[in-house]
Amino acid sequence: MNPRVSLLIGLVSISIFPVLVKWAPVSGITSAFYRMLFGCLFLLPGMLYTQKFNWPARNLWIPIVLCGIIFATDIAVWNLSIHYSNATQATLLTNLAPAWVGVGSFFFLNNKPKASFWIGTLIAVAGMVVLIGPAAFFEMRLDKGFALALLSGMLYASYMLISKPILNRLNIGSFMTISMAVSSVFLLIVCLIFGEPLWNFTPAIWTVFAVQGLICQLIGWLAISYAVQKMDAQRVSLSLLSQAVVTGLLAWVFIDEKITWQMILGGVIILTGIAITFQKSRNHADSESSF
Repeated sequence: MNPRVSLLIGLVSISIFPVLVKWAPVSGITSAFYRMLFGCLFLLPGMLYTQKFNWPARNLWIPIVLCGIIFATDIAVWNLSIHYSNATQATLLTNLAPAWVGVGSFFFLNNKPKASFWIGTLIAVAGMVVLIGPAAFFEMRLDKGFALALLSGMLYASYMLISKPILNRLNIGSFMTISMAVSSVFLLIVCLIFGEPLWNFTPAIWTVFAVQGLICQLIGWLAISYAVQKMDAQRVSLSLLSQAVVTGLLAWVFIDEKITWQMILGGVIILTGIAITFQKSRNHADSESSF
C-alpha cells in the first residue's frame, strides 16, 4: 500500500476518537484503557491464527515496552492537562509534537529534517493558533496545566521517534500487540490509582469502547505505524496535525458542532504547512511511492 494512503486512513480513524468520547461522555483515562484493551483483544487472535506474531529480539523488548508506557502516559497526561487548564491550551501545546520530533530527529536519527520541514511546521502551528483562536494563545498561563500539556507533546514525539527504528526490525502487528498490551496494563493501574470507573456501563458505552478499540486504535495505529515504517517520522507527526481539521468535520457531521470561518481558515493554513513538507525532489518521491 502507498504509505500516504495508509497515513490518510490512520488519520481519519484516530480523528473519530474525540467525537466518540464527546458523544459518550466517560472518563478520558477509562476510554483510553478500553481503547487499548479492545484494540489488543481484536489484534491478538488474528496474529496467533496467521502465525505472524514474532517474538522480538532481546534488545528490542525495552524500547517496545517503553513505547507502550509512553503512549499510555501521553494519553493520561493529556487528560490531566485538560483538568488543570483547558482543552484549547492542551490541544495547542500537545500539537507542538512535530517540532519535538524534528529536534529529536536532528540529534538521534540519520534522516535530518530539511528546511521545508521547519517552514511547514511553523505554518502548521500558526494554523493551529488560528483554528483555536489567537486569544486563547495569548491567554496561556505558565502553570501545571501548561507543563503537563507540553510534556504530552514531548511524550508523543518520543513515541514516534522510538517506534521508528523498532518498526524497521519487527513486523507492525507484533509491535502493536506487545505495545498495546503494555499500555493496557499501565492504564489499568492508572485507573485504579485515580479511582476511575471501569464497569457498570450501558451497552451503548461498551459498543463505543469496542469501536474505539477496533477503528481508532487498531486500524488507525496499524495504518500510522505502516506510514512511520515507510516515511520520515517527522513528516508523519506533522501530518497528524490535520487530525484537528478532520475531527472538526466529523463533529459537524455526526454531533452537529458548528464550523466557523476561523476554523476553516486555520484548517487551510495547517494543510498548507503539511503540504510544504511533502515537496521533495522527483527522484525521492518516485522511490517513496514504490513501497
